[in-house]
Amino acid sequence: MTKKRNNRAIIAALCLLVIGASCDRTRNDKGYEYFPDMAHSLAYETYDVNSIFPDGMNMRLPAENTIPREMMPYTYTNSAEDRALAAAELVNPLEPTAENISQGKTQYTIFCANCHGEKGDGKGFLFTSGRYAIQPASLLSAKMLEAPESDIFHVITAGFQVMAPHGQLIRPDDRWKIAMFVKNELQANTVN
Repeated sequence: MTKKRNNRAIIAALCLLVIGASCDRTRNDKGYEYFPDMAHSLAYETYDVNSIFPDGMNMRLPAENTIPREMMPYTYTNSAEDRALAAAELVNPLEPTAENISQGKTQYTIFCANCHGEKGDGKGFLFTSGRYAIQPASLLSAKMLEAPESDIFHVITAGFQVMAPHGQLIRPDDRWKIAMFVKNELQANTVN
């Protein structure tokens, strides 16, 4: 019995010794690293200096005249001339199905309703709460009722006046679906 107590006491003392030795009150020593290659990257970090390249930069620019996958360059700017040109030249490649319009409503709720309002009247939460001083455009105005889907697509993509461009935030198909929702749901119930 005393032998078991001695063994337990020795084990307890060893455990306390290991725990005490592993603690560093100054937190300057990380202790032993069993797998240092997992803690310290062998690859260059994004903004590190790289001696291999003449300019010393590690992060490289993409090759000239290349575009990311699924990214088509948008050639229209946010000027009034390009807005009219885009409205005349662009064509919605999607069919106005119930599913596309429903998805457009979802995207509108996410990206547009805070400014333009749920009804599209320009009285979204950001304006009515006083957080945004300039009232967003009403999508139910006579000008917007006459505008084609391509005009709405262009303004979402490139922005116009105080509206910032959302082309980098919303996929092209979703921009077309939002335009489809505005024309077929929001504006369909409006009487001139």
